[in-house]
Amino acid sequence: MPDVQFLGHACVRIRGRDGIVLCDPFSRSIGLDIGRPTAHIVTVSHDHPDHNNVAAVRPMRDRVFTIDGPGEYEVSGILITGVRTFHDKVRGAERGFNIVYVIHLDDVTFCHLGDLGHELSQGQIEAIGDVDVLFVPVGGGETIGPAEASNVISQIEPRVVVPIHYATAQLSFEHELAPLDKFTHEMGLKEVHAEDKLTISASSLPPESEETRVIVLRAVRD
Repeated sequence: MPDVQFLGHACVRIRGRDGIVLCDPFSRSIGLDIGRPTAHIVTVSHDHPDHNNVAAVRPMRDRVFTIDGPGEYEVSGILITGVRTFHDKVRGAERGFNIVYVIHLDDVTFCHLGDLGHELSQGQIEAIGDVDVLFVPVGGGETIGPAEASNVISQIEPRVVVPIHYATAQLSFEHELAPLDKFTHEMGLKEVHAEDKLTISASSLPPESEETRVIVLRAVRD
């Protein structure tokens, strides 16, 4: 049964029986301290300091296996697919590529959108496939904002959404980000209670007949 922790900004750690996957570790230059989290696998959506600080991650075994490009990967029984997208609305002309990662762990499918800068094409939606838990940037700036995030959620139709990449008091960032409440208002949520950890299994996922469930995670340090 995987559990998910939010380490701040766009960084999440997914722990399952076959290993630990950590997505988009950030550097201290953004005003947050990631600490020294452990993982077997690190995914990097794009080569910016707020997403590529692999050096901060302690290996669980001999080394950390780093994935930083599109393609299909299998590491210690964990299946990961990287889908090429863009970091802007003009097919990468301003900020280059962004990689979306689909992670299959303990019969649950997670998807981390990185710094996605646009709504998805039909081909990208098909490449991503069915998603149980979606980590979606919601703060705008160099990525999609609250309204676009809501549209992307409708495109992917996950069972659970965890918002990432939004403004916080500690964050020192070049581009101004929208606060989390802009996104929760966009999604029609009246009350939001942050949790320290999300523990989920295939059997505990919300039924497909229900609306997508938004779960806000409190940033924790390893």
